[in-house]
Amino acid sequence: MVCNEHVPALDEDLKKTLGPATAKVLAEQLGLHTALDLLHHYPRRYAERGELTSLAELADQIDEHVTVVAQVADARLMTYQGSRGGGKRLEVTITDGSGRLQLVFFGSGVHKPHKDLLPGSRAMFAGKVSKFNHKLQLAHPAYEPLGAEAGESDAAAAFANQLIPIYPACAKLESWKIAKCVDAVLPRAQEVVDPLPGALREGRGLVPLTDALLKIHRPATKADIEDARGRLKWDEAFVLQVALARRRRADSQLPAVPRRPAPGGLLDSFDVKLPFTLTEGQQAVSKEIFDDLATEHPMHRLLQGEVGSGKTLVALRAMLAVVDCGGQAAMLAPTEVLAQQHHRSITEMMGELAEGGMLGGSDRGTKVVLLTGSMGMPARRQALLDLITGEAGIVIGTHALIEDKVQFHDLGLVVVDEQHRFGVEQRDALRSKGKQPPHLLVMTATPIPRTVAMTVFGDLETSVLDQLPAGRSPIATHVVPAKDKPHFLARAWERVREEVENGHQAYVVCPRIGDGEDDAKNGKNAKKKAAEEDGDKRPPLAVLEIAEQLTRGPLAGLSVEVLHGRMDPADKDDVMRRFTAGEVKVLVATTVIEVGVNVPNSTVMVIMDADRFGVSQLHQLRGRVGRGSAPGLCLLVSEMHEASPARARLAAVAATLDGFELSRIDLEQRREGDVLGQAQSGVRSSLRMLAVIEDEEVITQAREEATRVVAADPELARLPGLRTALEALLDTEREQYLEKG
Repeated sequence: MVCNEHVPALDEDLKKTLGPATAKVLAEQLGLHTALDLLHHYPRRYAERGELTSLAELADQIDEHVTVVAQVADARLMTYQGSRGGGKRLEVTITDGSGRLQLVFFGSGVHKPHKDLLPGSRAMFAGKVSKFNHKLQLAHPAYEPLGAEAGESDAAAAFANQLIPIYPACAKLESWKIAKCVDAVLPRAQEVVDPLPGALREGRGLVPLTDALLKIHRPATKADIEDARGRLKWDEAFVLQVALARRRRADSQLPAVPRRPAPGGLLDSFDVKLPFTLTEGQQAVSKEIFDDLATEHPMHRLLQGEVGSGKTLVALRAMLAVVDCGGQAAMLAPTEVLAQQHHRSITEMMGELAEGGMLGGSDRGTKVVLLTGSMGMPARRQALLDLITGEAGIVIGTHALIEDKVQFHDLGLVVVDEQHRFGVEQRDALRSKGKQPPHLLVMTATPIPRTVAMTVFGDLETSVLDQLPAGRSPIATHVVPAKDKPHFLARAWERVREEVENGHQAYVVCPRIGDGEDDAKNGKNAKKKAAEEDGDKRPPLAVLEIAEQLTRGPLAGLSVEVLHGRMDPADKDDVMRRFTAGEVKVLVATTVIEVGVNVPNSTVMVIMDADRFGVSQLHQLRGRVGRGSAPGLCLLVSEMHEASPARARLAAVAATLDGFELSRIDLEQRREGDVLGQAQSGVRSSLRMLAVIEDEEVITQAREEATRVVAADPELARLPGLRTALEALLDTEREQYLEKG
């Protein structure tokens, strides 16, 4: 790579400065296209000259490209006989004083490292972590000597005499090469437009943006790094919160039809039928929703809560309130299984109130229809007719709801279940079917920490259900170490049989279907995760295989059925109906049962290869048991060894039933992804410095400041720097996201 004398403008393509080859790698591998992009590509960490970077973390990064700073402990050049004659192999052991890592070089590639990497020398090494003979190694790593004793150039020596930035890198471009690219554009830091209002910056004691960029890339002291990070976190938090504050304000200007429940109407009739009393939380959240529905501007509210806290009941009461005053409500579910389950449970809860206009139905009732892509044409045609005439007050469906031919008489409320599974365009297509913007209620089954709610759902008002209904039973959770103690797994199947013999039912969850079609798609990542610890290369366990083994072995004689997403919809519905009715005793399934499935008689769940699921997902799955009066039991089966990070995740799930705490743990492990919801489309994360769990105070303060700024100057006419930063954040896709919600 050769950097030219030319210093690019902030928005100029990097080809002219860095050459087409380097610019191509930066663009394709790291998403960096301009000088400004490169200035915002911050170091991941810093190493000091003489500092030895910990190698312990590499055990969790098999097959990942890493950069380490370490000292050579020893180097051995060996000759070996191969199939094509003799060859040379250089083995170099590097250390951080507490751990070791082996480097290997072969053939003609041994000569230069044999001269450079002498015992006692220090260097930066970059390569892909692999395992050979149960030892971590880097094969043919790139390296940059750091000590004068290694005889490096004056430039490298100067580089090593300061805090060394370690950049997020890739196989084709090591960290130190990225540092040289940054050097080429760093003079342009003087030209960046500062987005923070001067009064805010001075009041918070933050350094100017130019200073922050210079200090983050080329710090003289650790204090420089802290100053820079403090400022750059504020930029990310504040600009994002301004975008969300503007969205909230724009929503508040839209017209909507107020929807007030009619006294003595459908909602009152439903409440009288309920065989239980609403929890205080359900009553409080319902009041928040009803107050919003009664306004002349569209509600935008997030409803979240613990597994089993009664979110669906709260959403149904909101839908009934809208139907009471002549409107219609639509619930959008991500899967057919969940849509069918919602339809079944809602019609059961409503009874004759869900049979409006039908023989035996209530005079105050309405029709509740299901609309999915797999429905037969006659049923589909009738559902569409019921919607356009207004005969159906409530429709529950999948993506089929958003097709052009689906029209409503008067759509007043959209309930989106499992919001994160829908794209922007899908949600928008449904909301656009109202004569005026309908009210919006977003439900998420995964409890979300407050700071995440302020960023991911910052344009929504938030309602939280943190109280479980009376009668819900506790769930005991245990890790089953199948590899170390196979008799524990045998005991797990005995427990399943005991529960069934006591009149209850069981779930067995597997990460894969096993029909051959899903291997390439789902097996690749799972295989990689399986190799994380001890070289285990077996594919993840599969529904079809486990079901067969159970029916032939430990669960022989019991009624065992399978359920997965690739089954015919009619077959899926039939299996769920028979399981709900108690005819099927053991359901072996994929994660299609993760949310919305409510079978109170199910008391035990065995999750196979539980280490292959995320923390929040395990919590969701576990919530399918213990929904009745009998205690629930969840068994997390894993072959990972006790000291592995995977087992630590499982131990965390077993240790608490607090979904909010588990969601924090999950987020800390996964990182945030793109808080604007664009991770699935390949857009790079808008958060480079801010950590939504750790930086709660910054996010809270930034939200308050953003609300004040937008209230005083909605168009940001007096803040051109902030407008520029917003335009950079809100590229076309993100702009659509914030417009559509």
